[in-house]
Amino acid sequence: MELLDRIKLNARKYNKRIVLPEGYEERTIKAADIAIKEELAQIILIGDPAEINSHAAKLGLKNISKAAIINPKAHEKRDHYIDMMVELRKSKGMTIEEASKLIEDPLYLGVLMIKNGDADGEVSGADHSTGDVLRPAFHYIKTAPGISVVSGAFIMILPDKSFGENGVIIFADGAVHPNPNEKELAEIAIATAHTANAIGGFKPRIAMLSFSTKGSAKHELVDKVINATRIAKEMSPELEIDGELQGDAALIEAICKSKAPGSPIAGKANILIFPDLNSGNIAYKLVQRLAHAEAIGPVLQGMAAPINDLSRGCSVSDIVSMIAITTNQAAGIKK
Repeated sequence: MELLDRIKLNARKYNKRIVLPEGYEERTIKAADIAIKEELAQIILIGDPAEINSHAAKLGLKNISKAAIINPKAHEKRDHYIDMMVELRKSKGMTIEEASKLIEDPLYLGVLMIKNGDADGEVSGADHSTGDVLRPAFHYIKTAPGISVVSGAFIMILPDKSFGENGVIIFADGAVHPNPNEKELAEIAIATAHTANAIGGFKPRIAMLSFSTKGSAKHELVDKVINATRIAKEMSPELEIDGELQGDAALIEAICKSKAPGSPIAGKANILIFPDLNSGNIAYKLVQRLAHAEAIGPVLQGMAAPINDLSRGCSVSDIVSMIAITTNQAAGIKK
């Protein structure tokens, strides 16, 4: 079974509540209709119910009636959410007047629903910037325990099944943090291990990448990876993780045996942690184009609840896939 098929199968089992704040956006409504039909999640749309239902009717969508539709300007928990906002941000000077305006913003309403336990995850960004999507999440959802940084993972599905986990390798960070320090890099590795478990369904084997393998080069950039590897092992000693490793030592058993004998990864890494955003983003795009790999993501990781940001150029099928992925993440966090 292909990975995306397995992700959707698990999503049907988990049946989580996923909120889509951009309920007015055409691709989002179409994706919601498909997700409901395929039973990938319990869908919550934010927007004016009359407008959403009218739009769905014009598009010939048959399943939107099964979604919960929340009007951001008038709903039964409005006052409760306003009180939550004021309480959670009182140290920042949040007032009732300011909260009363913000709660009408679907992106803020979506995260308050998650914070209150009324939804399990969110997918947005088809019509908003990454900053717009993440700002409310940082304010009210915050990061997972023990994690201080949000990162973006790409699930790379390669035609050559000899690499990674039957052709699946997770790259991180390829989307969010430009230059993590050693502790942040360790946290990114741990968050990516959680992503492998929740979405990939496989045991992580993590390679901390560098231009050096086990002391073959000396530089402060190498030291960062060495220290990040040590910190990650201290934080999660149960993980199979090794570094610093060059890319070939991480992926090819014979080279690993030569360059890093005794490595627990043994050239079979299924997670690659890049030392900075430059290398991570460049690598995923090169592999996507030159190796004809399918790149799923970015999947945001490190949040206390799954908040996923779409590209504004995303397709309907991209949104459907991200709904299924977010459902898997939500189930993984509950576990």
